[in-house]
Amino acid sequence: MEENRSGYRILVADDDPNVHQSLNAYFRREGYQMISAYDGNQAVEQVHRMRPDIAILDIMMPGMDGLMVCREIRKESSLPIIMLTAKGEEFDKLLGLEMGADDYITKPFSPREVLARVKAVLRRMHEMKPEDKSAHLVVGNLDIDMNAFTVKLDGQSVPCTPKETEILWTLASNPGMVFSREHLLQSIWGYDFLGDTRAVDSHIKRIRAKLCNDSNDWDIKTVWGIGYRFEVEGGQRG
Repeated sequence: MEENRSGYRILVADDDPNVHQSLNAYFRREGYQMISAYDGNQAVEQVHRMRPDIAILDIMMPGMDGLMVCREIRKESSLPIIMLTAKGEEFDKLLGLEMGADDYITKPFSPREVLARVKAVLRRMHEMKPEDKSAHLVVGNLDIDMNAFTVKLDGQSVPCTPKETEILWTLASNPGMVFSREHLLQSIWGYDFLGDTRAVDSHIKRIRAKLCNDSNDWDIKTVWGIGYRFEVEGGQRG
């Protein structure tokens, strides 16, 4: 069946009407449907009501700010989230990533840049075929299914964002191999992230908090000055 491009719904939450106007023109050309919200409360309502495929959240919004909206979404959904942040707000960028945002774009931005990021996320979310059995990996008590973007630990589902799932998959499917932060940025995000490797560190921190414990026979090790390695006890994969 031919892919219905118009089925993609993009939530844009920003209190600036100009942002909605400029992005909507680009999204419509791609056949995407843009859903608008002008404050944080509207954004949460639209997520529940319209079920978008991706959310673009401005950090500075009336009512609930973008960080609070991101936190609310992450309580129940792995919806891909891109944060919009003013230039120089380094603290907000890191906090957004730690709360579960997948990416951020600095204002002022080019609508083409936003479109490129959105297309990259949608492409990566849908590029794996459902019948691809090689996209299912079990390592001890860890179960990763990239067909459904699901992660289980000890048989229990653990909510992970798409980026967290991809990072975990990349590491776990190559036990013992050291991945630099730069390599993970390029392979997971799929474009130049301006050398900001803190995005990787923030996601690894969240993965560890959700999945790593003393009862596991595997761990995600830090290779100081380089990156990360997935280490299995005894070198065996389940």
